[in-house]
Amino acid sequence: MAIAETEVAHRAASDAEPIAWVDEHDNLLGALPRAELRSHGLIGRGTFILLFNSAGELCVHRRTLSKAVYPGYWDIAAGGMVVAGEEYAQSAERELAEELGIRDVVLRDHGRFFFDQPENRIWCAVFSTVSDAPLILQPEEVLEARFMTVEAAQRDTQCKPYCPDSLVALQHYLANH
Repeated sequence: MAIAETEVAHRAASDAEPIAWVDEHDNLLGALPRAELRSHGLIGRGTFILLFNSAGELCVHRRTLSKAVYPGYWDIAAGGMVVAGEEYAQSAERELAEELGIRDVVLRDHGRFFFDQPENRIWCAVFSTVSDAPLILQPEEVLEARFMTVEAAQRDTQCKPYCPDSLVALQHYLANH
């Protein structure tokens, strides 16, 4: 199967995955497929994991073109939607391992915020960690990744498209660490 076909199959499977469905106050209401949450303007839970190396540089990666939300955009954080039955921290561990191949690290919790844009309404949990382990990029989700200073990443947002939700996550981190 070609990479593009693999990405499409991965997207179809993830759109059907049951996601934690919550209200405006992050109270759990149940679980719904990701595509249904988006199409009806409902709220899900998501995680954002800021990965730093020991030099203090932030991992920034570019999303694949098959992503339903912000395809091809640069992203400040690994992460994704919290599936039914998961806690925020469990989701963060899973997403970091899936997207960037980083496992067995201590995640530091930086709290929550509500992100509200059409087709992307989520309660967001922000985590950070430090690792110098080699990155193993998930080809269905990540095109490329690199480490840069937070300041350089912030400057980069002026000339390249970055995921607006992860930029808010970075601001939340900077205000709460």
